[in-house]
Amino acid sequence: MKKIGIYGGTFDPIHHGHLILSRQACEEHGFDELIFVPAALSPFKKTTAQASGELRLEMLRAAIQGQKDFIADDCELKRPPPSYSIDTVLQIRERDPNAQLFWLIGADNVAGLNKWHRFEALEKLVKFVVLDRGRAANAEHHYPVVRRNIDISATDIRNRVASGRSIRYLVPQAVEEIIRREKLYLESAT
Repeated sequence: MKKIGIYGGTFDPIHHGHLILSRQACEEHGFDELIFVPAALSPFKKTTAQASGELRLEMLRAAIQGQKDFIADDCELKRPPPSYSIDTVLQIRERDPNAQLFWLIGADNVAGLNKWHRFEALEKLVKFVVLDRGRAANAEHHYPVVRRNIDISATDIRNRVASGRSIRYLVPQAVEEIIRREKLYLESAT
């Protein structure tokens, strides 16, 4: 049976922490492919993404270029916000009805999982896998964990850009080039 990992998020911007844990999750869980899904607007974020959906998708595609098992999917950017995971899973399930689906979630989001839109239905459709970069308080849960201490965050990257500091080695070079070309993250460091 085909195993598909789904990693939804703002990816504002995608960085090496996302990519390292994604690769590790593929290896540990035997995913045949991992689908990255940038959110149009998370129902839990107080502010919208600083980069447009199109630019976040461009950065994501640049970051995973050449990785045949990594796929960027713009399904949430095509739907009206907010982005609900259940809708994404149903769309992927329709395309691949026999696949076993896994939803990758950051450890910092586990405590609020029960507040997700139609969580009970979602939990029946996917197996959750927690990505722990060693940054969040440990919430009690029964999900498998992919763990690696990686002190990289999109917030820090945006702050570094806004203050004129280097982001080299934090994001793939192609992502840094898009950030510089589009003059992203210069105005606000939140």
